[in-house]
Amino acid sequence: MPRERADVGSFDDIAAAAVRTTGLTDFGGTEHEEGLRLLVDDLNAETAGLTGVGNYMQRSQVKSALVGRLLSQQGFTDNPGYADVGIERPIFVVGLPRTGTTALHRLLTADQRHQGLEVWLTEFPQPRPPRETWEANPIFAGINAAYSAHHVESPEFMGIHYMDATSVEECWRILRQAGMSIGFESLAHVPRYAAWLAEQDWTPAYQRHKANLQLIGLHDTDRRWVLKNPSHLAALDALMAVYPDALIVQTHRDPVVSIASACSLSAEATEGWSTTFVGETIGRTQLDMLSRSHAAFAKARTNYPAAQFIDVDYQEFVADPVSTTRRIYDTFDLDWNSQVAAAVEEMDAESRQGGKRPAHRYSLADYGLSDAEVRAAF
Repeated sequence: MPRERADVGSFDDIAAAAVRTTGLTDFGGTEHEEGLRLLVDDLNAETAGLTGVGNYMQRSQVKSALVGRLLSQQGFTDNPGYADVGIERPIFVVGLPRTGTTALHRLLTADQRHQGLEVWLTEFPQPRPPRETWEANPIFAGINAAYSAHHVESPEFMGIHYMDATSVEECWRILRQAGMSIGFESLAHVPRYAAWLAEQDWTPAYQRHKANLQLIGLHDTDRRWVLKNPSHLAALDALMAVYPDALIVQTHRDPVVSIASACSLSAEATEGWSTTFVGETIGRTQLDMLSRSHAAFAKARTNYPAAQFIDVDYQEFVADPVSTTRRIYDTFDLDWNSQVAAAVEEMDAESRQGGKRPAHRYSLADYGLSDAEVRAAF
């Protein structure tokens, strides 16, 4: 039965809960507080319209960000060598939600010389343990059990976006440690936080992002990072300031389809959480946030070498995922060999089977939007 709360609680109350949960007290500074305090105020406001379940779930989101920050900070202290780990030519997959970023990201991480952020390590950052030890790890087991339960409770969501604890996933859980993530806007009506975030320099968030990659990849220093997150659309300048040799893969799809699908994902993920973050409010907020982010990325992209970018059309990718993946390798002068080809082909075949096969139905009209409105915004 879903847990409920009368309210989200104050930021200080949530921070104290994170301290109690972890037994840790060092947040590594206060850079995260401005954004998260504003977010919590927005979540407690009448405009958020949170239900008892919504209060519990949104509080959990903020607490999880703070728990992650505490764990990362302890990891930095316990593993000082993390700061010497180099990150060279990382690959970032960026694009509007529902443009093939998840599938492409996972194909690129099929190469054993690459590494992505597994879900459980974004929640509990630490140097990545040997794979054969994961099942015996109580933290991994708990997270995996939670996702297994989610498969049963929310089969439609898992049809939209399949995850388990081993899945390579978006890095918004790392960015939110600095109080910055457009993911918060995808889960609630938080207009003051959204306005604040739109004016921020994301560089501190990406500096902490890099530190987390150095920590998590401490035992895998010879493997290239492959990452993805829609937030990168809003923060290309900060990303490039921290990762100047980054390789950027931008995915493209008809925005009418992308926005409808993104709205449906937000609605499914937050069903029963709010009386206001539904229907037209989801449509209006997601269209505004994603169109602004897309425009900001397009403007910033012109400031960097074209050789560091490649464009991928969704329809072409769906038609031939393996060839599209190889084109990325060729463009960035990466080594495509028979082992990589076999791994990519195997992962592509696996993604088309069983419970991981996408099954997603949506309509713009459900969110008070028309094709013309979306095309105008883009």
